[in-house]
Amino acid sequence: MGTGLDQWIGSEDDPNDQNMDVSLIIPSLNEREALPELIAEIDESCAGLGVEWETIVIDDGSTDGTFAVLEELAAENPRLGVVRLRRNFGKSVALAAGFQATRGDVVITIDGDGQDDPADIPRLLEELEAGSDLVSGWKRDRQDPFTRRLASRIFNWFAARVTGVAMHDMNCGFKAYRGECARSMDVYGEMHRFLPVFAAQQGWRVSEVPVNHRPRLHGSSRFGLERYQRGALDLLTVAFLGRYRQRPLHLFGVLGVGLGLLGFLICLYLTIVWIGGEAIGDRPLLFLGVLMIVVGVQLFSLGLLGQMLVATNTDGGAQHRAWIEKVITPANDPELTISRFDAAGSER
Repeated sequence: MGTGLDQWIGSEDDPNDQNMDVSLIIPSLNEREALPELIAEIDESCAGLGVEWETIVIDDGSTDGTFAVLEELAAENPRLGVVRLRRNFGKSVALAAGFQATRGDVVITIDGDGQDDPADIPRLLEELEAGSDLVSGWKRDRQDPFTRRLASRIFNWFAARVTGVAMHDMNCGFKAYRGECARSMDVYGEMHRFLPVFAAQQGWRVSEVPVNHRPRLHGSSRFGLERYQRGALDLLTVAFLGRYRQRPLHLFGVLGVGLGLLGFLICLYLTIVWIGGEAIGDRPLLFLGVLMIVVGVQLFSLGLLGQMLVATNTDGGAQHRAWIEKVITPANDPELTISRFDAAGSER
């Protein structure tokens, strides 16, 4: 028997060995007022499905007493588990920790602000049953300020064209995954916006369904236009990773060879001119030709180094443990613990 964390999160054993049908993940930051009602709605919606479910709240470094509220709720709700991160790492890390904690054949993510409607859970599950591996919600009638709706439309338009994954609402936090799909996701930085793209790049079937979006009743939004500035850079990263992650030499090598060849032709031309008796030492074209050759060699070398890194790439999943400060396992798990764990997962 391992520690409570090993029993519940990311052990070497099959995470589905306890026959859980649905695992729900709620990444949360300072949502103490919204969470009790949201968790109750989730339980009500899942109770009518005839499935075994668990709800896992990821407390992403809340400072408003969210964890204290969750402790009380977990003591009363045998289906509720809580993972508390050491500080605010961001939504991507919260989702990564949540994916590692799941046991369900299906994994559903839903934001902790209460704007997503748990009554739509059956709709997401129906779409999974129809053959999808990841189903994203589409907030068709979005209850947010106009500026946020406009920025989201522009972002989704560009994302669809750059990545080739056409979705109306790629960044919707309300999603359903097949368990193996969710647990295959390597979420880091702020890449949670592009999970459908990552899934499609890995060969999973991706779709979306309209979902109800409700006005925010508690707390305040942390939306800012700077998120979309960062998102634009992340979009370029996703497009690059999708095409060249496993073959960086195909990008840098082609650019390097192309520039090097042009530089060589320029220098060859200047050599012929020099043989003909014309001075070339002060011609800008000479410096351009030499520069293109040097840059071409550097790009080709960069591609080779990238290819070597791909060949020696190792799984960094173990680092997910280091983000976690405290864990409350669901009461229907064999061992109920509220403990502090170190980066290796052993109880202190």
